[in-house]
Amino acid sequence: MILHELLSYELLRVIWWGLLGVLLIGFALTDGFDMGVGTLLPFVGKSDIERRVAINTVGPVWEGNQVWFILGGGAIFAAWPPLYAVSFSGFYLAMFVILAAFIVRPVAFKYRSKRDDARWRSSWDWALFASGAIPALLFGVAVGNVIQGVPFHFTDDLHTIYEGAWYMKFIGLLDPFSILAGVVSFAMLVMHGGAWLTLKAEGVVQTRARAIGSIAALVAVGAYVLAGLWMAVGIDGYRIVGDYVTNGPSNPLHFEVERTASWLSAYADRPWIVVAPVMGILGGLLTFAGLRAGREISTLLFSKMAILGVISSVGLTMFPFIMPSSSDPQSSLTVWNSSSSHLTLFIMLVCAAIFMPLILMYTAWVYKVLWGKVTEEDVSENSHSVY
Repeated sequence: MILHELLSYELLRVIWWGLLGVLLIGFALTDGFDMGVGTLLPFVGKSDIERRVAINTVGPVWEGNQVWFILGGGAIFAAWPPLYAVSFSGFYLAMFVILAAFIVRPVAFKYRSKRDDARWRSSWDWALFASGAIPALLFGVAVGNVIQGVPFHFTDDLHTIYEGAWYMKFIGLLDPFSILAGVVSFAMLVMHGGAWLTLKAEGVVQTRARAIGSIAALVAVGAYVLAGLWMAVGIDGYRIVGDYVTNGPSNPLHFEVERTASWLSAYADRPWIVVAPVMGILGGLLTFAGLRAGREISTLLFSKMAILGVISSVGLTMFPFIMPSSSDPQSSLTVWNSSSSHLTLFIMLVCAAIFMPLILMYTAWVYKVLWGKVTEEDVSENSHSVY
């Protein structure tokens, strides 16, 4: 228990805030190119064999990649219970649509090539498109809503009240800024899928992926810059007022919170965080250049850098807020008032320290074993054993 005493409650909260970011970024870096490939599928493959090439670039890894989503949800549930309760109830319909897409995707992978029928396969191809495009868009829409603040508040006994009728929990998410954030997410993952296909495919599939991916890279960078300018002039930020305790009990009503002129005031307080948006913009531009030049490994790495920068910039800009409330700023969830207990966070950290390296080593080994391009000849010769 000596280590437990050395790791303060404040430090464990910051560690788990960082680990939650790592899990979400890990999901975007891995399952992101799966969603990107699914979104690109009807456009990079004009014939059945071309589409099978695209599908089989992610066929061996998509199931493992999707585990990052489960890990992220589990981390929110265990480390940030109020965040889990508010987000999963407030975004219930959107989460239902995302989960439905994730349920359709494995069915489409497994059944798509079971029948040698053009209409059958085309239907499943569009299912793969929807199961990639819809989550890619809605994840960004959710982030856009969080940046603006979510309309919820807590009663005195910490019961959560979400403003608006049930249908507004979906339709109400689709405001202009959140749609713009969705465009950033959508274009970014299409770019990532294009970079992946550039590395793993060849011939006409690779050529089309490079062309579409390069356009997506420019759209992602442009929309990201526009969203940043919008945040600077049109969206209020939040801040904790007065002195506050960072290692006190987790009570969502523990601090006094007020609106500020802009979230971007965080860059005056912590100038070093500018590295995140710089990585996002530079990574996107370098991905565009790499796709146009036909580079492969470096292009995928630059695409990962762009995703890392974009997602990190959101967390670093909002810190210590993780879900502000637009209807009652006092109810806003922060790193300091919505975590599990000190002991729970410590036990989870020990488990993460044991299992995360094992997961990363196994993942690296799988990608090493499955390294190499997928060709039309490979698919034709193994037609009955591949997707």
